[in-house]
Amino acid sequence: MLDLTGKNALVTGIANNRSIAWGIAQQLHKAGANLGITYLPDDKGKMEKKVAELVEPLQPSLFLPLNVQDEAQVHSTFEAVGNTWGTLDSLIHCLAFANRDDLTGEFSSTSRAGFTTALDISAYSLIQMASAAKPLMTQGGSIVTLTYLGGVKVIPNYNVMGIAKAALEMNVRYLASELGQSNIRVNAISAGPIRTLASSAVGGILDMIHHVEEVAPLRRTVSQTEVGNTAAFLCSDLSSGITGQVIYVDAGYEIMGMSGAQASS
Repeated sequence: MLDLTGKNALVTGIANNRSIAWGIAQQLHKAGANLGITYLPDDKGKMEKKVAELVEPLQPSLFLPLNVQDEAQVHSTFEAVGNTWGTLDSLIHCLAFANRDDLTGEFSSTSRAGFTTALDISAYSLIQMASAAKPLMTQGGSIVTLTYLGGVKVIPNYNVMGIAKAALEMNVRYLASELGQSNIRVNAISAGPIRTLASSAVGGILDMIHHVEEVAPLRRTVSQTEVGNTAAFLCSDLSSGITGQVIYVDAGYEIMGMSGAQASS
């Protein structure tokens, strides 16, 4: 039975009730985990208020601002985790960003600044956070991140985010190799397209979702809850032998050959 009672899990990336991170947080809470939630701070405090109201039913024992481009804030976040909990069992990395202009049109038009931003926030942040989490995972732990098929295959308009996800997936492998000796497992979930705040920036996202519903073996896309269930599994002892993997939760779409490729071109 999947049981996370007594486990401390830090969840990043919740923006609203459509966020995949929100689905993950709900399933971790359901399994008994003690939650810490981070939010992206803004000058007017709107995001703090919105996320605080959303996660209130989950009764997080930590609620912290986290902008991964601010090294001091990353440090203070994990310092707070250490001071409050002492140890950390699971880290959920649901952070990705690219400028909207870099998610439509020709990939070769990607700006240097846009490329740097996408790779920094979407890929480097996993390395950054894993390094900060490692000293707190004294009894071992699980790090889970989110990727997408666009990191291994060309998806229309995904552009620079595909490069970021490819880097993220290699980060998972290198981190798994390094941290395994500390009994820390690192895995990624490659979720099918879900309509979220982040995905809405990708040109043609609704067409992508409808295409998956037509082509995937299950003839549908997936929900935040289904991704959350897989994340909870990866945070539990039931997955103790799994690390360095990309697990597809996409209704089977990834296995399809020419029928999928032709329809997406």
